[in-house]
Amino acid sequence: EVQLVESGGGLVQAGGSLRLSCAASGFTFDDYAIGWFRQVPGKQREGVACINYSEGSTKYADSVKGRFTISSDNANNTVYLQMNSLKPEDTAVYYCAATDHSWYYRYCVAARYLEHWGQGTLVTVSS
Repeated sequence: EVQLVESGGGLVQAGGSLRLSCAASGFTFDDYAIGWFRQVPGKQREGVACINYSEGSTKYADSVKGRFTISSDNANNTVYLQMNSLKPEDTAVYYCAATDHSWYYRYCVAARYLEHWGQGTLVTVSS
């Protein structure tokens, strides 16, 4: 069964850090683009950071540049999102998603190219 499982969400104070993990089962991330997306109630799901898993190329939303880092762990078939200097506006449910269109990392928007989605993990940043 193809599955993405996120973990690492939680409650943190503004200025703090969290690391989210996205682990794949049933397939390997090789030649995939993997992204982190977030959504708050009443708003569209937005792309946060994406990576071409094989090349390591990345793309970030302007709102998180310099604060968030997406990285891959080839040995464990896992992608991470290190989130530093968190702000209350980062509060959202965070999802990881993957597509075998490896070039899609350049766009990093929640769209039909993303075949696989995780169940989401809640990040709450208190002021």
